[in-house]
Amino acid sequence: MEIEFSSLDDSFARFTLSGARPGFANAFRRAMIGKVPTLAIEDVRIYDNTSAFFDEMLAHRLGLIPIKTDLTTYSTQENCSCGGAGCPGCMVTFTMSAEGPKTVLSSDLIPQDPKATPVYDNIPIVKLIKGQKLVIEAHAVLNTGSEHAKWQPTLVCGFKNHPVISIGESCDACGMCVDECPRDVLVLRDKKVEVADGKLPDCSMCRLCERACLASGIGDEPAITVSAEPDRYIFVVESDGSLPVKEIMDRALAYIRDQSNELERQLGEISGDEKK
Repeated sequence: MEIEFSSLDDSFARFTLSGARPGFANAFRRAMIGKVPTLAIEDVRIYDNTSAFFDEMLAHRLGLIPIKTDLTTYSTQENCSCGGAGCPGCMVTFTMSAEGPKTVLSSDLIPQDPKATPVYDNIPIVKLIKGQKLVIEAHAVLNTGSEHAKWQPTLVCGFKNHPVISIGESCDACGMCVDECPRDVLVLRDKKVEVADGKLPDCSMCRLCERACLASGIGDEPAITVSAEPDRYIFVVESDGSLPVKEIMDRALAYIRDQSNELERQLGEISGDEKK
């Protein structure tokens, strides 16, 4: 297998995965969404709330705020030495005390660990009018998106097969396919229809070009055909900011490797041919 990046930074990645089966590509996608742990607020103690929101609504909104996560510092509660009781190794405590009139923002959450801050400071939580107060204590823990969507590290994570566009010799360069393409993938150049430079990955494989070609009366078969490479995929991954995209990918691949090793071990036990 081979991964080739066309775009990569901390928040966004676009890359091509080659030499993989569809099952692996989908397992990679699912692991990035649901098996990479992040911090999210789970427990909220509300000492004073005279805002327009019920306590449950406040707790829900707080849980959806993405938090910067250092996976070398924190562990899940089930794997922590405290046994899940809650300690600085598996839990981050936030405090907040606000009084109206003001709009309470994510920046008003004061973390016990300065590194585990909300990703964005301007996320609105609730609007307080004069005389309203909000005093809370919140605990963020490490978990995965398989448990709840608030622990998903990705905003966007998907893939498609890499498109293949073939233009036959019967093409008369009428240009109808060029006009019909919604993403400007095709161009008319030197009385020939060609794929625009660098635009092939943008093809959505809608096949409107094929229909336009047939509508021109060229015959029973279109001169242009759109298909997909069976073992090559275009991925788009966007992080919510809690983890860099590269770390999300590394952790997802490590999870797949560990699960594969565990499956191999268990199959070896069943067959009596266990690896030593």
